[in-house]
Amino acid sequence: MLTASVVLFNTPRSQINALFGSVAASGCVETFFVIDNSPNDKWRVLEREWGEKGLAVRYIHNANLGYGASHNLAMQEAIDSGADYHVVLNPDIYFEANVLSKLIRFMDANTDAAYVLPRVEYPNGELQYLCKLLPTPADLIFRRFLPKSWGKKRDDRYCLKMSGYDKVMNPPCLSGCFMFMRLSTLKEHEIFFDDGYFMYCEDFDLIRRLHCLAKTLYYPDVKIVHDHKRESYKSRKMLICHIKSAIKYFNKFGWIFDRERREMNKRILWEIGK
Repeated sequence: MLTASVVLFNTPRSQINALFGSVAASGCVETFFVIDNSPNDKWRVLEREWGEKGLAVRYIHNANLGYGASHNLAMQEAIDSGADYHVVLNPDIYFEANVLSKLIRFMDANTDAAYVLPRVEYPNGELQYLCKLLPTPADLIFRRFLPKSWGKKRDDRYCLKMSGYDKVMNPPCLSGCFMFMRLSTLKEHEIFFDDGYFMYCEDFDLIRRLHCLAKTLYYPDVKIVHDHKRESYKSRKMLICHIKSAIKYFNKFGWIFDRERREMNKRILWEIGK
């Protein structure tokens, strides 16, 4: 059984229609949890609208606890319901009807994996490089604040571009825009998002902890589209939020001295032959 969740916050109707259409067309989502952190509950109508189209929507209007804390509500309900897999979705995602069923078959065949990320593209077909090494403070500073040409070689290494993105690999850090997870791993080890993050870096934190227990795989034979707007590059408020989350992440795992990071990064570079 597969469940899914999305967090809404003043989300445009166009994004909602694209995502919900993808989930409904898949035909394999038992319950779609919609956690609405918007000031009002106008999207409660989605329960009726999509219920009439055969998609079971569980709508939760919620105080804005943050991205990870909101998804935790859905993940706990999914575990309690006996679901096998759960996929955390950004609202700016859409995909073809057979994507989720293909990922279920992939995870059924790879029982040592707790997480899988498919190939992710922009709407124009350009590849998004979302497999990463565990970040150092310098990696994030170079990416955000310095000219791209200054840190290109470092950033290419950080994003594992040398892998070619054409085969299955097991990175310790992947994007949280589409998080397909095995719930038995989360249940057994009581792993959820750290709700101390409001937004940003909560995906790095969770995937890192999962990677300590099982494989976290990139699977390029399945594709989704992510209409990513990089809000922290446009909004000062979101930039400050991103910086606060990065500080929390490095306070938790280590700034300069992080043996686990060094060992995980060394292993994935060895596995891809670099």
